[in-house]
Amino acid sequence: MKRRRTALAAALFTAAAVLGAMQSAEPAAARPTVTPSPDAPHRGTVAAARTPDRNPARERAVRALKEGRATKFRTAAADPTHNWWGVFPQPGTHDGITATHTVDPGYRVSQADNFTYAPTTKAQNSCMEVVTAYWNSGNELWAWDWCGAGGPAKTVPIDADFKAKYTQPSGSGLAYSVQLVRDAASGNQWSSYLYNYRSAQWELLYRQSGQDQSGLDHGWDMFEIYASVNPSTGVGYYCTDARNTVFDSSAIKLRSQGAWKPASPADSPWTEQNPSGQDFLCPQLRFIQAGADDHWTVRQ
Repeated sequence: MKRRRTALAAALFTAAAVLGAMQSAEPAAARPTVTPSPDAPHRGTVAAARTPDRNPARERAVRALKEGRATKFRTAAADPTHNWWGVFPQPGTHDGITATHTVDPGYRVSQADNFTYAPTTKAQNSCMEVVTAYWNSGNELWAWDWCGAGGPAKTVPIDADFKAKYTQPSGSGLAYSVQLVRDAASGNQWSSYLYNYRSAQWELLYRQSGQDQSGLDHGWDMFEIYASVNPSTGVGYYCTDARNTVFDSSAIKLRSQGAWKPASPADSPWTEQNPSGQDFLCPQLRFIQAGADDHWTVRQ
């Protein structure tokens, strides 16, 4: 009897140990991204950044963004629908912006003329916008040039190398950190950076100077779609494509007089307080104000 009790106790102890190990492993798989300091070392360059080659699929994506931005951020009445949601950092409040953005390498836009740019960020007057660009021929990060010829001046494929260097776990997915700063008090030269988690430093993505040609006097950090309706479902194609994708921007900070502070209602109002998923061709889409204007989430 004593021997059986000893064996039973040992078995229970082993089971408890295994369960404990499983429970302790679960949070590790879902731990939030480490948010890098905006003042961490700035060294080196993003080696994978390339001047984009001619690609008909990318050119369609570029043309859609150019035409959509030319409407001054107003929803197009025609197909595809162009809409956006997030925060608009206001004029005179900052000379830099940083944020941590989720990225889903597995998300594919099924339609050639539909594009999801989310998250995408730009500072007021900055010479570039850094875009998480999802399209049906390959997902990329773009450094869009607003002070030169326009279009993506540098592209970075969202591939294994990108995941290894520039992402960390975020919930059940991945996230990268981006920073845009004006380099000096005078002039309008800007630099954009990605944070390399492996080397713990910000690496230069793209630098440009000149006059911002966006025609907008504010910055943005937002979720943006160019989408059309699937007649068989009655919702946007992307609504089905992205049913397992979470779009999230956290730790949004603005730099003013050399100091970084979280975006706030005073300097970064929401583009809209209560957007409707129906206006985004995805009725079940939820728009979550996860922070006081420094964190937003869009998900189904």
